[in-house]
Amino acid sequence: MPEIHRDPYSNDRVVIEKKSGAGRTIAILLVVILAVVGILFATGFWKADVKEGALPEVSVKGGDMPKVDLDSKAVVVGTKTETVEVPTVGVKDNGEK
Repeated sequence: MPEIHRDPYSNDRVVIEKKSGAGRTIAILLVVILAVVGILFATGFWKADVKEGALPEVSVKGGDMPKVDLDSKAVVVGTKTETVEVPTVGVKDNGEK
């Protein structure tokens, strides 16, 4: 519904038409619908029907390691003797007791 105002400078009538914000109304409606759906899922009124799956049949023979063709680097482990200088740490006595 248009609003009618008076122009303070010319005393003419001014008609102001407000256009509805359809985009904003749709966005608010979508947010409300998503909130309701979220609440229904969270409270358990709705649930997603997921069909149960089955694992494939697997047969294994215990005690055998799998055969793997692997090229890796050789790791060499050993010990050797080294001499390291360690600094001397001390406390100077400044006469306090």
